[in-house]
Amino acid sequence: MTKKEKVDFTIKTLKELYPRIPIPLDHKDPYTLLIAVLMSAQSTDVRVNKITPLLFERADNPYRMVKLSVEEIREIIKPVGLSPMKSKGIHGLSKILIEKHNGEVPQSFEDLEELPAVGHKTASVVMSQAFGVPAFPVDTHIHRLMYRWGFSNGKNVTQTEKDAKRLFPRELWNDLHLQIIWYGREYSPARGWDLDKDIITKTIGRKTVINEYLKK
Repeated sequence: MTKKEKVDFTIKTLKELYPRIPIPLDHKDPYTLLIAVLMSAQSTDVRVNKITPLLFERADNPYRMVKLSVEEIREIIKPVGLSPMKSKGIHGLSKILIEKHNGEVPQSFEDLEELPAVGHKTASVVMSQAFGVPAFPVDTHIHRLMYRWGFSNGKNVTQTEKDAKRLFPRELWNDLHLQIIWYGREYSPARGWDLDKDIITKTIGRKTVINEYLKK
């Protein structure tokens, strides 16, 4: 198969498996999405979805959030991990949203990435899921699969994102990044991986990855 045929096969398979794409993090608007994504760093979406309702019951907009102290926020979000950094980030960015953006989440990568505790990946998720701007946020699943499929060299997420954007049509980015995440969780996980169930890797995967698997 040529690289293009492999890409086409991947897109077709993902579309068939996920014609309707579930959104991993529960939220109701750009602000609650931003907070949920920030909280998901080095945590699981399942855990975050258990904690965000408790936080949003107290504060679901920046004006209410700044009325809570950093310590109060930290206490609520402790179970998701990294709570000292995340609680400071949540409080700090809420203050900036009020002071600089009239309490609204800005709709540009630059403004989002200037907010405390918001990196490029978080900004990309918000831009794509809240505002529909084409972006390709790379998480561990996408990073792993782009390597397994021979679409990227796996050196770092920045390179993986560049490769994904080069290979996949721009109008599909917002759907594809979510489809790949779900596929990675369900068919091609890091642990307990069963190649027979992993139709994409089995069909187009990197030879060294498949040989390594078969050796085991």
